Amino acid sequence: MCDELGPKESYMKEWIEEFATLCDANATDKTGCSEQQIKFIDKWSGKAPEDLKGQLTRLKGMVDKDGASMKPDALKWVKER
Repeated sequence: MCDELGPKESYMKEWIEEFATLCDANATDKTGCSEQQIKFIDKWSGKAPEDLKGQLTRLKGMVDKDGASMKPDALKWVKER
């Protein structure tokens, strides 16, 4: 794939942007974000860094357990965050 997309990182970025659904939490217009993602961004955008670290740790713990006790759609949402 590296040969196909060329030696520059911009080719990879262009390919990802073309074929993937991207949500940029830092963008002002939230293009590419689902309603669920926008709600999550709005909820967490004003939080302290310590709160964000705690949330990240919690989410990583859920994914590390392979979401064994989670429904598939809940696991997908955890991975998206």
